[in-house]
Amino acid sequence: MTTSEDTTAVVRLDLRAGAAALGTPQAVRDRVAEQLGRAGLPEPDYPLFLVTDTPAGLTDHQLQYELLAGYRAVGETRIVVLLVGSSPGSYAGREEAYLPDRRLVRPTTLRTSTTGLVWAGDLRSARTALDRPEPDDPAALAVLVDLLSVPDVFVRVLEGLRKLPDSVAAPGVRLLEQDLPTEVRDRAWRDALTRFAGEDTGAGHPVDVVPDAQLPEPLRALVTGRDGRGHGHRRPDGPVNLAHRTCAESLDRADEDLVALRSFPGLLHPARRDALEADLHQAREDLGGFRALVERALQGGGGAAAPTAEATARLGALGLRVPTADSAGERVGEGLRELAGTLLGDGLALRSVAQHFTALAGRVEPVPGTALLHRLADHSEESVTRGSATEYAAPPRTPGTVLLMAGAAGLLGGLWQWPAVLAALLVPVLFVAVALLGANRLRTGRRAARWPMGPRVAAVAGAVAGAAVAYVAEPPLWLGGTGLLVGLGLTAEAVRRLWRDAADSWAAGRGTTALRTALVGLDALLAELVREHWAAEERLYCADAARSVAGMLRATAAAADAQAAPEPLAPAGPGGSCPYEDDDWLSAPSALETTESGAADGGVDDGDWAAAYAWDDSQDRHGDHEGDRNSDPYGEPDGGGPGPYGTPSPAAYPAGPDDAPWGSGEGDRAPRWLDREIGEGGPDLVATLAGDLRNTAMAAMAPYWGAVERGQAGALALSRTEERVRELLSAARHHLWRYGVLAPPPYPADHRARTTAAGLLGTDSLRVAELVGREADRGSVVQLSSPEQGALLSRDPEAALWIRFAPGTLQGEIEAAWRKSGSPPAEEALWTSSGRYAGLIRLTPLRMGVVDTVLPRQSTGDGARTGAGHAEPSAPAEFREDDRW
Repeated sequence: MTTSEDTTAVVRLDLRAGAAALGTPQAVRDRVAEQLGRAGLPEPDYPLFLVTDTPAGLTDHQLQYELLAGYRAVGETRIVVLLVGSSPGSYAGREEAYLPDRRLVRPTTLRTSTTGLVWAGDLRSARTALDRPEPDDPAALAVLVDLLSVPDVFVRVLEGLRKLPDSVAAPGVRLLEQDLPTEVRDRAWRDALTRFAGEDTGAGHPVDVVPDAQLPEPLRALVTGRDGRGHGHRRPDGPVNLAHRTCAESLDRADEDLVALRSFPGLLHPARRDALEADLHQAREDLGGFRALVERALQGGGGAAAPTAEATARLGALGLRVPTADSAGERVGEGLRELAGTLLGDGLALRSVAQHFTALAGRVEPVPGTALLHRLADHSEESVTRGSATEYAAPPRTPGTVLLMAGAAGLLGGLWQWPAVLAALLVPVLFVAVALLGANRLRTGRRAARWPMGPRVAAVAGAVAGAAVAYVAEPPLWLGGTGLLVGLGLTAEAVRRLWRDAADSWAAGRGTTALRTALVGLDALLAELVREHWAAEERLYCADAARSVAGMLRATAAAADAQAAPEPLAPAGPGGSCPYEDDDWLSAPSALETTESGAADGGVDDGDWAAAYAWDDSQDRHGDHEGDRNSDPYGEPDGGGPGPYGTPSPAAYPAGPDDAPWGSGEGDRAPRWLDREIGEGGPDLVATLAGDLRNTAMAAMAPYWGAVERGQAGALALSRTEERVRELLSAARHHLWRYGVLAPPPYPADHRARTTAAGLLGTDSLRVAELVGREADRGSVVQLSSPEQGALLSRDPEAALWIRFAPGTLQGEIEAAWRKSGSPPAEEALWTSSGRYAGLIRLTPLRMGVVDTVLPRQSTGDGARTGAGHAEPSAPAEFREDDRW
């Protein structure tokens, strides 16, 4: 059994004119390839052929039917022949004359289980009794062919024909078409493409980085996995760790010497300062050795490209431990696909998603060691010296506590009366002496250390204040002595604090702080280098793949912009453009026309029937008139060439339903069995089309994710994917023109429900539910048969087969309307892939004996009989009564 996925398109052929051009298998294949190629479809595995012909053409075009029946394909070839007009009036060489429609003669080629005949003797397109359209009126025929070209309808009709005698039936139809005006659909398509592609704001436009928590697990492991690395990056027995430990030990000894220097013995004896300077000198040398190893590690940690396995080995030789990647690089393609699906599912435009992928590439890409070399200058010997000089540029600020202690010591030491008041000078003299001694002890070369002046000034001021208080209060001697002792104690504490701060400032100026900072910075640089080497190859591949995806998304956006660009319409021919132009079958004259029609005497050219239905573009198109549409989107009518990437341009789809002047004064050209409901577009139209485009892009990129997972995401895979994206965008465009807005594209999201008809078209599905749910005996169906043909139909009302169909996207709405109205759901309703037509089809079988199946014998021209082999298409066929089956 053939599934709907196997039947992607119906190939339409018209044998009423130009059948001789299909006289070889290659010509047939070329015609099929031309139609499917314009639609962006591949060679079919299960070909479906809809052939338009006349009853007389069944025998005249035997060769073409044999070529179609023998079409080489993987699966079976199925054919539905749509016959329009009356059958021949009599058989050659017989006295008995038959009125028109008395016999339908078909060759044995068409008597197969994969072939069915639909005989519409008169398309009954007249709206009023005054109308006199031809039995094969092009306007009505275009709609009928368009309906039978829906694969679901084609297959159901053929299945119904198989159940009828001789697989032949006369059709009756009642249709409702719901669609948008051409300009509304075109505008919505362009707006959807623009929303889908996004604005081109430049690659440097900032974009919010996707939080790590929202990244798919494979990508989150590569982005955040290195952040936990770097601890224990030095092997205990490695050269780098030995150099680091030696330098750290020298700095530790220097710290111990600094503690000794900050005490009173350090102020009095120069040995402790000398020991500190010796340890600092050794620490500088040790830091230089460690810095040299770090430089070697950075130079050997990968070149301008990225860290490699060889660079990792060199780091291991220096004693650095690079952790293994484990399985961090697995499922990169799956993670990228999930991220793209999430971002596109959130409604982001292609260019915005591309920027997110570019940002992801920058986050995950490993940094080579040579790219970190410039940061080595921040920890060079010159930087250490410069930092030390900055620390020693100004003396330490004296704390307020020390100033209070100095002032209080001077005040207490000055509580003496004359002549003992001279003892008040003791405290200030001590502060001055300590300042001179400390500055000299911390001398650097010829320059003595700067000592703060505040304590000395406070001590002098306190002594003067104490003497003044003593002069006024005349305190006893014991109070002055007690005050002096307390003042000396405060002086000792103040001096200790002053020396401690001075020693710390001097040591920082000699490099204790700068050396420690440089050691920590160099070690952090090594840790970062090790982190960048973790899963380097996996992260590099992820970054390259992310940039490749970003490039592909930008190329897709460019293709969408090209699709959205308006194309100029070709100028219309005389009398305006005709909505039924077609280069295949509708542009040819009807085979039912006789010489009396004017063709014989040159009064009317071939195809002049189109002029009868032409209109002037200057006519008012804003009236309340319904319109029509082109019946063959595969065709390439005059005035409309192929659009980008081989798809028909908008000119190939002529004026839409709202543009046709149905009330132009020549009668309503819409057949009376067709009603049109034209919407102006719903609020969800553009958003739904943009979502369809996103799903189409994801479907086009599906093979690319496999290439990413296989490690083959190179230029070839990228170019193939870009080509496939362009093809599917063209297919989406063709799908919109061919099947309307309601029909979902071939690649819908499984979890996303299609919006309602009100949201897309601005209409509701109530009329569709009423039409499809009508009872079969209500007479709403128009039988497409001539009065003569009507006598040949079966009179058994139970013999007719009914097909009820509606767009599959409206199934939920229609069934809800049935439940609301209390109508029972229609049994075996066909939910089609097309979103334009809904209605009823009645297949009425013919009476027994009406269909003759004959074995044709070709004449050689001299009366000699030949076998049933093929002859030239122009050779007349002779049918004998005894050749009937």
